[in-house]
Amino acid sequence: MHDIADLERRGVVGVFLASEAFAEAARLQGAALGFPAPCVLVPHPVQDRTDAELRAAAEQAYPAVLATLTTGG
Repeated sequence: MHDIADLERRGVVGVFLASEAFAEAARLQGAALGFPAPCVLVPHPVQDRTDAELRAAAEQAYPAVLATLTTGG
């Protein structure tokens, strides 16, 4: 969260990706930083997925990432 907040403040457009399980933590962290980061949530868990499952999750999240980057969500 600190990284995306810093990049956005420098004028670099970005989006914060988080597992659905961390949605509330991401919201609270953004509020604490004074920065409600543009965020796309992905299904939880992430760490134990196969390459094919990660690829499928990335393909599913791609439209939301693109929309967030180009239109703010």
